[in-house]
Amino acid sequence: MAARQEKKPSEGRNPKSTQNDTQTSQAQWGRAWEVDWFSLASILFLLMFAPLIVYYFIMSCDQYQCSLTDPLVDLLTGNKHLSDIWNKTPTLTYRAAGIYTLWVTFQVVLYVFIPDFCHKFIPGYVGGVQEGAVTPAGVVNKYEINGLQAWIITHVLWFANAYYFHWFSPTIIFDNWIPLLWCANILGYAVSTFAMIKSYLFPTNAKDCKFTGNFFYDYMMGIEFNPRIGKWFDFKLFFNGRPGIVAWTLINLSYAAKQQELYGQVTNSMILVNVLQGIYVLDFFWNESWYLKTIDICHDHFGWYLGWGDCVWLPYLYTLQGLYLVYHPVQLGTANAVGILLWGLIGYYIFRTTNHQKDLFRRTNGNCKIWGKKPEYIECSYMSADGTKHYSKLLTSGFWGWARHFNYTGDLMGSLAYCLTCGFDHILPYFYIVYMTILLTHRCIRDEHRCFSKYGKDWKRYTAAVPYRLVPGIF
Repeated sequence: MAARQEKKPSEGRNPKSTQNDTQTSQAQWGRAWEVDWFSLASILFLLMFAPLIVYYFIMSCDQYQCSLTDPLVDLLTGNKHLSDIWNKTPTLTYRAAGIYTLWVTFQVVLYVFIPDFCHKFIPGYVGGVQEGAVTPAGVVNKYEINGLQAWIITHVLWFANAYYFHWFSPTIIFDNWIPLLWCANILGYAVSTFAMIKSYLFPTNAKDCKFTGNFFYDYMMGIEFNPRIGKWFDFKLFFNGRPGIVAWTLINLSYAAKQQELYGQVTNSMILVNVLQGIYVLDFFWNESWYLKTIDICHDHFGWYLGWGDCVWLPYLYTLQGLYLVYHPVQLGTANAVGILLWGLIGYYIFRTTNHQKDLFRRTNGNCKIWGKKPEYIECSYMSADGTKHYSKLLTSGFWGWARHFNYTGDLMGSLAYCLTCGFDHILPYFYIVYMTILLTHRCIRDEHRCFSKYGKDWKRYTAAVPYRLVPGIF
């Protein structure tokens, strides 16, 4: 749902800006377009069924060995009723509530109260206080980038417990997985509701709020652009990166520990899932300052889509491969394991290199070389809500000349690799690649609509120069 590193089209921002009183601001920059009947229907569907989808997947593994069809067959044939399935579902427990409260509190402490020190001794890492992109109201927010530090501290404590302190079992996450689901839902709905109330009563920046007049749309997509408490607690950055993505690798480690407990070994497929998804998570935090320029931070407002999505959808559905492998351990042949690893690494290389080219181009304002040549670009301009005219450059060289979202192509290759580790006996692990294909294709369309609203005729020049979205010559 949310919290993927989705990069905007390759844009370099020129710090030069001029005041222009004769031109109005771009009304659609900052959030999706008008609330038509299809948008409203889609939002109502997600609000009603997304929580049920998560429950269905997790319940299927808990009660039906990860079969997505057997629960439906039982219900349709009358072998079971909904009440039978619900009554077998573990309920919220004090233990799970305590674990989850401690977890979120710990991540808040790491985020707010411990300034980053990793950038002081890790070469090439950009942390500490960094500036975000210009908001629609012309504001430039500052952020304390310390996600890598939080991830390291968290995992050092995890392994210290597993091998030395033994305060809790490494299988603690798996053992409380469904009770923790109820905790995550409570937090997701609570923070989404709070964000909506805050946007009416005490917004961080009233000029960056957008009210459509439709309650469901505003609740889902958010009203306030950058809701904050105090100087440093930014809702979007915290919930996009913590606690869900920090937990991602811990969840997989807990699955591996459970596999060891049940079968006496950890399969190579489980190791592959931990390695490939671990690379993605580490990449996320290594490039957290770069994430400030992505669509989640630069365009999306903070509502249920991000609040609930990052608390529930991300940790529960992005980790389905590891969960499946606990119930169905798969030992891959050497050739298959190596092939999946290489496919995933190539996907990661494309994903990272494409984004690096964009970042290099932006940081140097085009004064760099990409693939040994001076980069080509489209120069364009846009207006912020305060009437200031800004200038940007849209890169058309390197991978960005192949397709407008070629980083998504690499991301999809990596997503497929995660799924392939599970073999082909069940469709449940492949939900991820289906979902990511839909999500990233929708992101392409949604982001390009916003870019057209932002850049106008300059965007048409860009799409003429780079005609394909994801796959060169095809789409």
